[in-house]
Order: sequence, then C-alpha cells, then structure tokens
Amino acid sequence: MLRVELRDRIAVLTLDRPERLNAVGSETVDLLAQALDDVRDDDDVRALVVAGAGRAFSAGADLGEIESFTSPGQFRAFVGRLTEAYALLEEFPKPSVAAVHGFAFGGGLELALACDLRVAERGAKLGLPEMKLGVLPGAGGTQRLPRLLPPAIARQMILTGEPIDAERAWRLGLVNELAEPGGALAAAEKLAGALTAGAPLAIAAGKRLIHHGPGMDLETAIAYERETVTVLFSTEDRAEGLRAFRERRPGEFRGA
Repeated sequence: MLRVELRDRIAVLTLDRPERLNAVGSETVDLLAQALDDVRDDDDVRALVVAGAGRAFSAGADLGEIESFTSPGQFRAFVGRLTEAYALLEEFPKPSVAAVHGFAFGGGLELALACDLRVAERGAKLGLPEMKLGVLPGAGGTQRLPRLLPPAIARQMILTGEPIDAERAWRLGLVNELAEPGGALAAAEKLAGALTAGAPLAIAAGKRLIHHGPGMDLETAIAYERETVTVLFSTEDRAEGLRAFRERRPGEFRGA
C-alpha cells in the first residue's frame, strides 16, 4: 500500500493502491508514519517525494473503511491517526515534494498540502469534495488550504467542494511547478534533487521557522529567527558554505 524507494538521496514514498485510486486508509497511514520514522535519521536521505501509483495521486480517505464505522468515536480515531501522520510529514526535518497527477481529492489533497512543495501535471484536479458528502475535510484541509491560497478561493473550494485544475493552482501559488502529462514524478524528483544540495541543518531550521513563525507576533518571530541563525553559524556546514563560495564550487554539506 506504500512503496518506499531510495533514489540519489531522495526517498520516494508511493501510495500503491491503484485499484482503489490510492485511497488512504488506516494501514496506509500507519505505513506512512513508519516510513517517515525509518528515514528520519538516515543520512543517505536528504529529501522526500510523495507520489501515487496508477492514474491518480489519491482519491482521498478510504470511504469503504469509513462506511464500516459504527460510531463517531471510530471516525474520530481514524481522523486523528490521519492528522498525526500528516503532521509528522509537515514537521519532518527533511524537505518534501508532492508529485500530483490525475487528481488529489480530500485526504489525498491534504497529504499534498502537508508536503513543503507541490508539483502537478497539467490537467490534474485538486479539491476538497467532502462538503458534497455532508462533512468537511478533517485532516488539516480547512486549515492548511487557506494558508496556501487566497482565503476567498480556499473558502469557495471548501464550501462548494468544487476542485480547481493544476494550472489555476499554479497561478494562485498552491502548486510550485507544472509538469507535462506523465511528468509529475520526474519533475518532483528534479526539484527534490535541488533540495538535497542544501545544508541539512539549515533546511531543517528553515522549515521550523516557516512552520512556527506565523503563530508568533512579529517581534518574537524575528527573535526566534535570530537565535536560529546564530546556532547555525557555529556549524561545520556554515564554514563549508563559506569555503565553497570563496572557491566558486558547490558546497559539500554533511549535516554537521
């Protein structure tokens, strides 16, 4: 249900339920959390790509599993596990790129939103259709989407359940890069490859600043930034970066 492959310092995590359009169920969530735990301290992994097998990135949460629930408590536990796994991805110290093709709906789009960057093929659809089922996104969709899109557009998507296409998502800034049909994974791996060239400690620190800073007042956030970069100043990677700049060569960062 989740295939993990290591390619040139990139861990490619592929949702592998093509017969179910990569619907995300409890087993997939557990495998995702385990995969993140496995590669967290692997020095051979510098970035992640999250993709889907078959003709779509993901149709969303597994409705078959959800229909089997007999109480709100079961649904609450399921959504809790989903939310926790996506939070692990969002807060993961290594950068992540979603490779979206076909469509990313509901919990599938929420998975892509938890990634740092998104690549989507032209013609792909992105949406949160839960409203049409009488519910709402429950794994971060109502909170992450308005932070990545103009609020009015996010509100329309959430309250109508209607998707937008990849081209519009790119123009609005939800998608970082567009790929031609069939090219999302290659484009995502290329983008992730550029991320692997960065200093790991600085990337992890940058992710923390970006994630936590908006919840602080500006003065506190800038102080947090100042303390963070001061710590980075004493790292070997900072010294290597300066040497590489002077010698006009790419830095060889070791995460130390």
